[in-house]
Amino acid sequence: MTKNTRNQKEEFQALQDTLYVLGGKWKLPIINSICNGNHRFKDIKESIPGITSRMLSKELKDMELNNLVKRTEDPDALIPILYESTPYCKSFGPIISEMIKWGIAHRNHIKSLKV
Repeated sequence: MTKNTRNQKEEFQALQDTLYVLGGKWKLPIINSICNGNHRFKDIKESIPGITSRMLSKELKDMELNNLVKRTEDPDALIPILYESTPYCKSFGPIISEMIKWGIAHRNHIKSLKV
């Protein structure tokens, strides 16, 4: 196996791993919501148009298993369950920012083609 082939396989696997953890319609919007200060389930749900409670619950559990979100439970607190991003989750904050920038540029590009 050549070095180039090995690098391509490693890159492919790295992309697959990333898509496995972050893939789907909801994970990035959930991360973005939490990083923007929404820590209660209700606030996260209200900040993401179209997500159901069932889907949000499923995604939060999956994200907790992948060390992206920390769930804190305090039955004595006014708000008994809080979600926050982990330092590991924050490590790809710059990637999310770049994706947002690219998405805005892409939308503008597509709009300019329709003129």
